[in-house]
Amino acid sequence: MAAVNVKPLGDRVLVQPIEEQEMKKGGIIIPDSAKEKPQEGKVVALGTGKVDDNGKKLDFTVKEGNKVLISKYGGTEIKIDGETYLIMREDDILGIIG
Repeated sequence: MAAVNVKPLGDRVLVQPIEEQEMKKGGIIIPDSAKEKPQEGKVVALGTGKVDDNGKKLDFTVKEGNKVLISKYGGTEIKIDGETYLIMREDDILGIIG
């Protein structure tokens, strides 16, 4: 994977969705428009960090490279060099896988 030249701001995280491998069900090929959005992704970049009410910077719970469970419709989809990514708040990440 090439380096991504996007730096999220605040408590946002850049996630690359992991596409489902299953394309056929019962011998029927499912078109991309009918597939559900991926619910797993890989953290590619972390934002500048969230600041609490006292001005103290809070650490991220996730790290670059973590495989994460994301809300189905969370985040904003962007395309970089033909690849799809999501920018979302760390709060939209449901959990770390593995």
